[in-house]
Amino acid sequence: MEKSEFFGIEKDKYVPILKDEGIAFLFDLVKKEKPKKILEIGAYIGYSASVILSACEGSVVTVEKLPENAVLAKQNLKEFGNRAQVLNEDAYSAILKLEEKGEKFDFVFLDGPKGQYFKYLPHLKNLLNSGGILMADNIYFHGLVKKEGPIIHKHRTIVVNLRKFISSILNDKDFTTTLYNLGDGISVSKLK
Repeated sequence: MEKSEFFGIEKDKYVPILKDEGIAFLFDLVKKEKPKKILEIGAYIGYSASVILSACEGSVVTVEKLPENAVLAKQNLKEFGNRAQVLNEDAYSAILKLEEKGEKFDFVFLDGPKGQYFKYLPHLKNLLNSGGILMADNIYFHGLVKKEGPIIHKHRTIVVNLRKFISSILNDKDFTTTLYNLGDGISVSKLK
C-alpha cells in the first residue's frame, strides 16, 4: 500500500510521516513483537497507526493535539473499528492521564514533539509492561543531534533534549536499547 493511495498524500508534498524504510522497520518490528496494546504519541493523520494495526491483532491508542489532524486520523482508521482510538489532546497531558489510570502497553511508538521526548521518558517507562518496547523516531533531528559544534538557536533546545533522551535511554539499566541509522534515526528500547 503506497502512502499516496491510502491517505491521498501528494508524493512531492512534505508531510510529517515516516519514510518508507521507517515504515518497513515499524511494520516488521510490530509483526515480530505481536503487541496486544499499543500507544502512539503523534498520530498526525493516522498513517503509522494503520501500519501498526496492519502488522498485528492488537489495539492502538494514538494521541494527536491538532483537532483537524485528529479528525483525519479517525477517518483514516475507521476500517480498524474499535481497535483504534484517537485521543485529541496534548501528548504530555494524555500520557499523565494514562499513567494515573494505571494503563499499561506492550509497545509505545514515540513520534510526537521531539523536544519533549526526554520529558516523556520516565512516564512512558511507567506505561510499559515488562518486556515492552519503546520505539522513538527522528532521534537525530535532521542530523543535528550527531553534529559537532554549535547548533543554531531555533533548534538548540530540541537538539539538547534529544541528546538527553538518547543518553538517558542508553544508560537506563532497565532498558536494552539499540539505535538505528534509518531515516532520521530510530531508537528501540526493550524494558526488562
